[in-house]
Parts: sequence; C-alpha cells; structure tokens
Amino acid sequence: MSFDVAQLRVTRDLQMAEAALDEALLSQAKLLMTMVGVRRDAGLDPFAGQDALMRLLKSQQSMVDAGGELARVHGRLRTIATETNGGVDSCPARAEIEAEPAAAVANAA
Repeated sequence: MSFDVAQLRVTRDLQMAEAALDEALLSQAKLLMTMVGVRRDAGLDPFAGQDALMRLLKSQQSMVDAGGELARVHGRLRTIATETNGGVDSCPARAEIEAEPAAAVANAA
C-alpha cells in the first residue's frame, strides 16, 4: 500500500472518530436539556432524577476526556507522518479524503 493511500485511510477514520465524539456530546447535551425540561414541565421536585443528571454529566466529561485523548492521537499521527514523509506534514484536507477513489483503496489492499 502506498504511503498516500495509507495516510488517506487513517485520516478518514480519524476524522470519523472525531465527528462521532462530537455527535455523542451533542446527543448527550440534548438529553440533558430534555431531562431538565421534562422535570420542570411535569412539575416534579427540583431534585428529582438528580442522580441520573449527575451520571449523565459524568458521561459527558468522559466524552470530553476522550476527545482530548483523540487530539493527542491526531498530534502523534501528524508527527509520524512528518517523520515518515521526509519532514513533510501533508495532512490531507477533508475534500481530498472524500474524493479518494474507491478503486485506489481497493487496489492497495
């Protein structure tokens, strides 16, 4: 497999992982808003479900922490790309990755 195809594959999957974390955070934020809104709209005690809210916030913090770790992975991969590509950090742009011909990937496998 060529270096360019390998880099495109890793970059594509890394960007997918980054986007998935963002989606998870957004979904959890929406859930938090819904939970608090339902509690208020139903006229429940202000502390009803507080334990569930705290667990959700802990889950969100874990997602933020995971995002930090993924950023470290991204940084390390950029360093590896620079070291293995003659000192050039050629992190492909999203458009390049999306335009990657399927045949090139299939042929490299």
